Amino acid sequence: MTMRVFGGPHRYVQGPGALAELVPLVALYGRRPFVIVDAAVMDLIQAKLETVFAGADTTPTFTAFSGECTAEKIDEMARQAEAARSDVIIGVGGGKTIDNAKGVRIARGGALLIVPTVASNDAPTSRLVVLYRADHSLSEVRLMTTNPDAVVVDTALIAGAPRRFFVAGVGDALSKKFEVEQCVRAGGLNFYKGRSTSLALMIADQCYRTVREDTLAALDAVTAKTPNEAFERVVEATILSSGLGFESGGLSISHALTRGFSAIPALSGALHGEQVAFGLLAQLCLEGRSDDFLADMKAFYRAVGLPVSLADLGLRDGAAAAIETIAARTLADAPYVQNFQSEVTQANLTAALARANAA
Repeated sequence: MTMRVFGGPHRYVQGPGALAELVPLVALYGRRPFVIVDAAVMDLIQAKLETVFAGADTTPTFTAFSGECTAEKIDEMARQAEAARSDVIIGVGGGKTIDNAKGVRIARGGALLIVPTVASNDAPTSRLVVLYRADHSLSEVRLMTTNPDAVVVDTALIAGAPRRFFVAGVGDALSKKFEVEQCVRAGGLNFYKGRSTSLALMIADQCYRTVREDTLAALDAVTAKTPNEAFERVVEATILSSGLGFESGGLSISHALTRGFSAIPALSGALHGEQVAFGLLAQLCLEGRSDDFLADMKAFYRAVGLPVSLADLGLRDGAAAAIETIAARTLADAPYVQNFQSEVTQANLTAALARANAA
């Protein structure tokens, strides 16, 4: 019998001003942090962290990350970390910067602290590293031996990020309840190659309920660029609960379809969470959900700004042909497509995508 397995980061810290918690956290693991910062926020973040570490018995080395998370970029950063004699890696930024920091941790070992600057997905808590080629096509997925040692979420930073990123995180989080449920029904394994625990199901369900109940009020905080309680709850859902849910619960059709979307160049500008959100609509259609259920979900999507059609993801014409291609690529390339309660075929996946895409 396959064992039940649950995993996650060693510590999670969230709130306005949480950056200050990096000083005692780094001290648990070393004295020479190598800080990989998204180039887009380098000026802001380096100044803040230099202030945080002023007077501490710590000597951080900063480097800027930009572009794609490739094997070559990881090797380059690992060489820099080696030259700095670092004993702690800190990744600060969005998903690609975070994955780059994870890749450096795999190459060099030691501790890893993650500081997201946007809440656009649940990458901060997981041990997955998604690598791409220079042409932005998916290359491989690597796994760290453990999850990050700490995830530090300064919600004052997150609240100042563009609204689109926050909404994308909501889209990514919405799917976890439904994907974990399908993975469990299909007897699929989670990302620790074990069965899901009841706790993972509970977390995924709570994640969905929090996002549905609190997102509209949380968006007021995004507009004001100041966290409120609803914002804190949704950030916890989109980063922590969503991450724990997918990694310890498993994924299904919503995420499988992102492989298919990658076959359509017109969709390449959509964020991961935006693609997953539309993928969820297709999964719900494949599950045979009622028109009323789908209408309720789409009404929520429209209220918060999530895509309800392929046109919203960037497709301007040729929807029928695109849907056929998406379904075919998903079935050929996506491992999670098997984590579904019944057989997924070209015909029923195409029909589900077409129904999801209908007004």
